[in-house]
Amino acid sequence: MMTFNELAKARYSCRKFSGKTVEKEKIDYILRAAQLAPTAVNFQPQKIYVITSADALTKINDCTKYGFNAPINFLVCYDKNTSWKRGYDGEDFGSIDASIVITHMMLAATEQGLGSTWVGSFDPSKVREAFDLPENIIPVSFLPIGYPADDAHPAHLHDKRRELSETVTFI
Repeated sequence: MMTFNELAKARYSCRKFSGKTVEKEKIDYILRAAQLAPTAVNFQPQKIYVITSADALTKINDCTKYGFNAPINFLVCYDKNTSWKRGYDGEDFGSIDASIVITHMMLAATEQGLGSTWVGSFDPSKVREAFDLPENIIPVSFLPIGYPADDAHPAHLHDKRRELSETVTFI
């Protein structure tokens, strides 16, 4: 069994998928990991659209050039009517909650032998139109998932990390 750090290191942004179908059990596992993700005040504002039909997968190409022809794609959103807002300044934590959910999903996919990549480059108005999202549902990311192609590999900077001394300050 992998440690958490081994799992985190094994995960990479997979941009090339095989044609193999992802089993329902693995999809359910990933969705359960999303359900277990912590959210602000446990309001759970996430809305996850599981995109599997050929028609719906084609719509992704109208919204972003980064669909990567994955056999399954998750559109992760949040409901701005139920997300927690910080009392001091009204900051909406919906995108943070959705980001935590997405991270859980990516790590669960990796644990299941699947590849994924976080896609934040999309036209929100096209996403809203293509998937008929109500105004209160805010798209945060597409998450294409599938079995990596035999020649899939991490990007050349994947293993490059800044020193902790550059990113951490003890006070």
